[in-house]
Amino acid sequence: MPGIYTEDVQRRCVLPFEALPSEVRLLRRAAAAQLNQWGVPTARDATQLVVTELATNVIRHVGEGSAATLILERKREVLRVEMHDKASELPSLRAAADCGSECGRGLHLLAAMAVDWGAVATAIGKAVWCEIELDQGAGCLRMERAADALEAYRLRSGAHQQGRCGAALTESAVELIADLLHWTSARGLDPDDVLDRAQMHYEAEAEAA
Repeated sequence: MPGIYTEDVQRRCVLPFEALPSEVRLLRRAAAAQLNQWGVPTARDATQLVVTELATNVIRHVGEGSAATLILERKREVLRVEMHDKASELPSLRAAADCGSECGRGLHLLAAMAVDWGAVATAIGKAVWCEIELDQGAGCLRMERAADALEAYRLRSGAHQQGRCGAALTESAVELIADLLHWTSARGLDPDDVLDRAQMHYEAEAEAA
């Protein structure tokens, strides 16, 4: 079970753990408990998804049972999530990388959920980090569904956008929306009406969040 060390209860929490599948569930719970303590439970779902992806990557690519540390840091309107491990090889974020083959679902999801993310070398290995908006509510599930849909769309279309995952994901979203407008038009619907209705749903949910 991850141990909890809090450095300045208002800002930073350090959670050392062993990279085991059984520990991921406990790590998610510990992260949720810390967000509740900080008074930002609306970011819980997004944070737990990110923590799961980062911890699972350590298990897969560093080794099951290896030592790792999750750090949560509250920074005004964002939560910074860092996953530290002892492997020195950084995830591939090359500008010319094919996002579909390099990133997989995990990094697609990370790009969709985070306002920014990356990886840096540390004195004993590396840290993969991301920043999440603290004002996230019901939109979390929608973003997860969108990330899954966009990944499936990329695989189906065979697209090979150049650039980092975030940029390629945005381009896929534009292409998907364009295809949906063609679909609505072919079925006798008004694309502008569909866009207006989608915008109304989005604004209503944004106001309720």
